[in-house]
Amino acid sequence: MQFRESQAIYLQIADYVCERILLKEWKPGERVPSVRELAVQLEVNPNTVMRSYDFLQQQEIIQNQRGIGYFVAPEALQQALHYRKDAFLEKELPQVFRNMYLLGMNTEELKPRFDHYKKQHFA
Repeated sequence: MQFRESQAIYLQIADYVCERILLKEWKPGERVPSVRELAVQLEVNPNTVMRSYDFLQQQEIIQNQRGIGYFVAPEALQQALHYRKDAFLEKELPQVFRNMYLLGMNTEELKPRFDHYKKQHFA
């Protein structure tokens, strides 16, 4: 995984977990990789993954079952959608709007490109 310098790594890992849930690769009730497994997979310190998992528990996206591991929470899809949507609207969209304004673009120009992107990547 390529990490960006503009955001804390533990939040990027939380976004990664949310993406797996939103893409329905990890379903409610399923076990998620252990802290060590995900740390090895993403090549990060296990403490960083633990911080991500703590954050995701606070967001009610994953649950810890003592002695067994971490699992996708029953309402994880809705919680992950809410978390990611809020983050997008607050952090990313203002920059998109700024760039659109500077480039003299409007939303009508984006719709065909968005539709094409969805067909290519999520058909």
